[in-house]
Formats: sequence, C-alpha cells, structure tokens
Amino acid sequence: MNQAKIFIITISITLLLSFTVTAVPLWADSKEEIKQEKADIRKMAKETLARLYKVQPSTKKAVSKSAGYAVFSNFGMKIFVAGGGSGEGIIFDNKTKKETFMKMVELQAGIGMGIKKFRLVWVFENHKDVTEFINSGWEFGGQTSAAAKLSDEGGAFAGAMSVSPGIWLYQLTDDGLALELTGKGTKYYKDDDLN
Repeated sequence: MNQAKIFIITISITLLLSFTVTAVPLWADSKEEIKQEKADIRKMAKETLARLYKVQPSTKKAVSKSAGYAVFSNFGMKIFVAGGGSGEGIIFDNKTKKETFMKMVELQAGIGMGIKKFRLVWVFENHKDVTEFINSGWEFGGQTSAAAKLSDEGGAFAGAMSVSPGIWLYQLTDDGLALELTGKGTKYYKDDDLN
C-alpha cells in the first residue's frame, strides 16, 4: 500500500472515531433534555391540580373518578391585530394508567395588546373521548366559547365549562378559575418528540 492510501485510511478512521466520541454526548444530552422536559411538565401538572383542588375542592373527585384528564400550561401574546400562544401538557388515561405528552398552539386575530398566562385542566367522563383526544387532538374553531357552571347543581363539575358532552374544562388564571373560556383557533396535538 502506498503512503497516500495509508494516510487517507488513517484520516478516515480518525474522523469516524472522533465523530462517534462526540456524537454520544450530544445524544445523551438530548435524552437528558427530554427527560428534564417531561419532569417539568409532570411538575406543572401536579402544581396545577393542587391549585385547582384548593380553589374548587369538588374537582378532586371529578378528576379521580374520570376516564382521564389533561393538564396544560399556556403562554400567549397579542400585539395589535395578530396574536398567538403555545403551551404544553400531559394527558393521563385513568383506565390504562398511561401518560401522553401533548402540545397546544393558539392563533388570534382582532385588535388588542397583552400577554396572558393560564393553565387548563380537561376532564373526560368517557374513555372514548380520552383516546380520541390523544390520537386526534382537539381543535376549537374561530369563536368557540363556554361559560362555567357556578351553581351547586354542577356537583363535581362546578366551576367547569362543558365544551362537549362528557368533556369538561377548567381554566385557571392567576386570579383563580376563569368564568368564561374563549378558544379562538386553538389546537391540541400529540408531542412526537416526548412520546
């Protein structure tokens, strides 16, 4: 073998080894980042449920007896005529004991300015709705709105908004439970990076 071929083989092996050595820590960091992001979402969900149970104690029974529930954190901003928000969350299937990480995105039109931060807790009475939410997501149209049930007639779901038969939604702001939900162009979908 001549020296040129030996040199090329040596360089190739060196590059391959250096790539392998540097790629492993990058991959490990990525796995660690995913693990940390999942832990942060679980922590957010736990804190949100604790706040909800404090503000509306009957929700604890509603969540524990449900087919499943989801918790989301959202941050949104609106400047003049356009706005939007994004969030992340987790859905718990009480039947299978499985958790699925989700994302949400919100688009808004109309004049206004401001920043909003809130948490959402979805409660599903039927397992079919849990499965559908996980696999197909959920989408609010242009002007979907719902009002909360404030009377005791709501029982375990007092303070929740009925967004569909058997599907309840609690919206928590810094001030407590919101009395009205306006979901303008909000979409919920599975987070492929975390699942």
